[in-house]
Parts: sequence; structure tokens; C-alpha cells
Amino acid sequence: MITKHLAIAAALVFFAGASAGEAFAQQPPAAPAAQTPSAGAPGGSMAAPAPAASAPAPAEAAPAAPKPAAQPLAPGENPYGFQAFWEKSDLVLKTVLAILGVMSIGTWYIFFTKFWDQSRVLSQGRIVDRRFWSSANLNEGIDKLPKNSLFRSVAESGVRAASGQGTGLVNLNDWISMSLNRQLEEANGKMQGGVAFLASVGSTAPFVGLFGTVWGILNALIAIGVAGQASIDKVAGPVGQALIATALGLAVAVPAVLCYNYLVRRNKVINEKLRSFASDLQTYLITNKK
Repeated sequence: MITKHLAIAAALVFFAGASAGEAFAQQPPAAPAAQTPSAGAPGGSMAAPAPAASAPAPAEAAPAAPKPAAQPLAPGENPYGFQAFWEKSDLVLKTVLAILGVMSIGTWYIFFTKFWDQSRVLSQGRIVDRRFWSSANLNEGIDKLPKNSLFRSVAESGVRAASGQGTGLVNLNDWISMSLNRQLEEANGKMQGGVAFLASVGSTAPFVGLFGTVWGILNALIAIGVAGQASIDKVAGPVGQALIATALGLAVAVPAVLCYNYLVRRNKVINEKLRSFASDLQTYLITNKK
């Protein structure tokens, strides 16, 4: 009996275990949990970490607004020309340009006025050769000369000196020579008036332009530093404008030097003509012979 009961109980346990195993087998397998190997377990391998849940895809960015197209330049318009340089320059650069402008105007004014005066004196020298020495006496010859003639001033000075104005300390020849030399120095001073300005402009105008260049480059470097980039459009404009100051300085200095040399050379010719006339006049006054 006992054996029979044990057999029945074993059969029930068998069928119950079979039913439970079948039900367990039908369930979906659970995700294995990440197992951390024991620190003390030798040769333990780390389990691969579970993949993180994928983040939702970001929404597509809105398309950037298109940049406005650059306005085309008008025909003949130069963004780096002199007009742009004047409009974008500060007070210092405008002052430099004003100084160079005054130098240039003064240079050409002095050149044309002195050139006219020198031409007039040279023409008076030709009148002396034709009229003065062909006259019957000194007074007639002086009357034939223009009233504003330097040669007439020299002749009148010599005649006054020869009219007995000498003293006991100086003989008549030395007195006439002193009077004529004094008149020649006065005439030379009139001819040299204003020429020194040309020399000053020729020597200082390049440095004035160079100062404008240095100041313009300084502004260019400041603009590049503020912009944070040294692109060609950030460099070309300010540096090109700065170099305009150097070009203007040279454009003022070079004509001033050339005009100065030209006027000085003509003054030497006039001075030689006056000295030759004074020497001939002195000889005539002393010897009363032409």
C-alpha cells in the first residue's frame, strides 16, 4: 500500500512539474541584467553594457536666410580711391592732407610768380643791350629803361655815387663799387624772395606724407584687431588709403624740388647779368668811356 501511494504521489509531482515547465517555456525571456563580476572572482569577464536608449533625432535646423547680394559698383567708382580716403579718414589724416594742399598751392604760386618776375628781368636785360649803351649819355640811357627795372636801379645808384658823394676815407672808385654792390645785393634779395619756401616744401613734404601713412596703418591695424580677422577686405582698404598719403607727399615734394632748382639757376643767370652791367657801368663812370 505504501509503495502504491508513493507511486501515485511521484506521478502527480511529475505531471505538475511538466505542466510548470511548459508554462515557463511559453513566457518571453527577460533581458539579462548587467552583471558585474565579482572583484574577487579570478578570470571573471565584464559583461557588455546594455546599449543606451537612442536619443530622439533632433529636428532639422531652419535654413539660414540668404545674405543680401552686394550692390554692384557704378562704372568708374573706386571704393579705395581718393574720395573714399577723404570720406573715411579721421581728423589727423584730413589735417595732413590740408597741410600738403597748402604746400602744393604755395609751391605753384611762388613758382609762377617768380618765373614771371625772372622773365621780366631777363627781357629788361635785353633792353639794356639795345637801348642803354646806345644812348648819348647816362641820363638818356636811364630814361630809356623801364621804371621798375632792376638795371635802372643799379644805374641810378651808380650815377648818384659818381656825383661827388665820396668822402675823404673812401675814394670815388671804392665808393661807386660799394654803392653798386649794395644795390646788387638788394636786387638779389628781391629775386630770392619766396624761393626758400620751395626748398622747405621739398625737404618736409615727404615726411608729412609719411606721418599720414603711419597714422593710416595704425588705424588699419586697430580695425583688423577689432574685426578679429585679417581678410583682404579688412587690410586692402585702410592700407591702400594710408599709402595715398605717401603718394601725395611725394607729389608735393618732387615738383617743389624741381621748381627750386630751376628758379635758382635762372637767378644765377640774372645775378651774373646784373654784375656784368654794374662792372661796365663802374668802368664807364670812372673812365668816362664805354
